[in-house]
Amino acid sequence: MSVLPDELWNRILEIVISTSRLGYRDLCCLAIVSRRLNRLSEDSSLWATLLALDFPSSDPPQSPSKSLYKTKFERDKARRVAAMRRLVLSAESRVDLSRKRLADLEDKMVRENARLKAAVEEMTNLERVKRASVALKVWQPEVVRGRQKQIVEQCTVPVDSRLSSLLMEIRVCKQQIVGFVKTYNNEKQKLSKYKEAVTSLKYHPLQISQLGLTLKEPKVKGKKLKLCESAESSR
Repeated sequence: MSVLPDELWNRILEIVISTSRLGYRDLCCLAIVSRRLNRLSEDSSLWATLLALDFPSSDPPQSPSKSLYKTKFERDKARRVAAMRRLVLSAESRVDLSRKRLADLEDKMVRENARLKAAVEEMTNLERVKRASVALKVWQPEVVRGRQKQIVEQCTVPVDSRLSSLLMEIRVCKQQIVGFVKTYNNEKQKLSKYKEAVTSLKYHPLQISQLGLTLKEPKVKGKKLKLCESAESSR
């Protein structure tokens, strides 16, 4: 190392940084190897290249330095942490909304089942009335005839038309229940995915890009920064 002049070492460092083979962490690690590398790593041109790669902007900094990079890094980290929190809150809100929809569907299914049960019971009673009215037309013992006559007299609605209405109502209830069950199962699948997304955001921040929730980040070097910041923010 002592054979090569500082100018050549600076050129080497510029090349590996510009080709994204050396990041800010690598440069910081080189700085603790020796006094010479520590001095070389402070060169403003190296940090200007890193700033341009990791924090691209239309206005290049007037005096690029390691401290300026650190300031921008901390600001960007705070922005990313805030963005992550917003993503978590958004995912949690989807979970809450999905649970509310499931509770609403459960209430609708309970009401529809109760309506179906009431319609079936009423239809059963009307069928008894219909059978009793038919049985009155044939000879029967007086006791049986009196009981059947009492059943017919207690009915105050037209049997045939009401039976037709009940059949239609039962058919509609069954269709509604089938639709509610299908929607309920689909919503349960969505809720499971929403829960997985929340878990991944909270406990596996490095997988955020796989969830389709990633923000627009700087290319190439920004990927290394994202991995580093996600690991630090998850601690």
